Amino acid sequence: MPALSEPITLAVDVVTEPSTWDREVLALGGHPLQLWGWGEVKAAGNWRAHRLRVTEDGATVGLAQLLVRPLPAQFKALSYVPRGPVVAHHDGETAQAVFGVGDTATRNAVTNTVVEWARENVGGVGITIEPDWPAGTQLDLAGRRYAPNQILIPSTLILDLTQSADELLADMRKSTRYEIRKGSRAGLDIRRVTEDAEVLRVLDVYKETAERAGFAIHSDEYYLDVNRSLGDKSVLVATYIDDAPACFAWCVNSASTSFLLYGGGNDAGRKATATAPTYWRTIEIAREQGLVRYDMNGLLNDGISDFKKSFAKHTDELVGSIDVAFSRWYNTWNTALPTAKKVVRKLRGNG
Repeated sequence: MPALSEPITLAVDVVTEPSTWDREVLALGGHPLQLWGWGEVKAAGNWRAHRLRVTEDGATVGLAQLLVRPLPAQFKALSYVPRGPVVAHHDGETAQAVFGVGDTATRNAVTNTVVEWARENVGGVGITIEPDWPAGTQLDLAGRRYAPNQILIPSTLILDLTQSADELLADMRKSTRYEIRKGSRAGLDIRRVTEDAEVLRVLDVYKETAERAGFAIHSDEYYLDVNRSLGDKSVLVATYIDDAPACFAWCVNSASTSFLLYGGGNDAGRKATATAPTYWRTIEIAREQGLVRYDMNGLLNDGISDFKKSFAKHTDELVGSIDVAFSRWYNTWNTALPTAKKVVRKLRGNG
């Protein structure tokens, strides 16, 4: 009778050096929301970021940027891992490595280790993890349950950037492909925006978009912090009409993935049919950087999502939000407390 395999024993240490953390996240194909800068954006608000390195015999097998938000009274705290953990792979599983999925045994061991670290060092009502893994990915996580309050939307559209530009264009809706080619012929003034003063001008477009569509946005300082904290990983592209921003798309990039954060346009941008060419430019930048995925960041039954779906004939489903409860107050927090809904709304808006 063959011997049973030994359980994987892992250790955890906290990384405190930004360059070290980002180097390891990028090397393992981690998601942009696992980068140090994203944790700093959240830490400027009511969150605290812990960067956990998980090792086996001294070798890194996983990483997790764990965000902690203090909660009132007996609820104490909520832990959250956006698009993580990131898990290393073994030889022969390089396709999974691009997405930080790893093999089944390592994935299970890393995820359980991160959850237990949060239980012992943070406590509170529990933890929500939202891995950047496709639906159906096997995960044996002790105490896991369906999260009643989803944060990032698991239904999305992920473009395969290993395809050629012509292949990507061919998979689009005819009208979207036409607008991109029309914009190229018209010589639209499409620029990458990095300076604070120009970011603020772009935000005027976002405010107009939000008012028209009826959704809430953050303060100017929040978006400036995104641009500053993510540095060259922040990819903000705007189309200018008469030297004024009229349409924009804002992504954050890792070594494998471009993740769409925000976008919008005003009347001038729509009149110039600049929306699709603007988004296309962020896709071009991701391809130029050698990235392999472009994630449209969530699909709902609305006009914005209909536009996103015009970029391909397929959609994608990720595993979604997974909760592990740490205390008996978990159900009360999720079902009965208005503050819980407020926190989830802020998270869903990347707040």
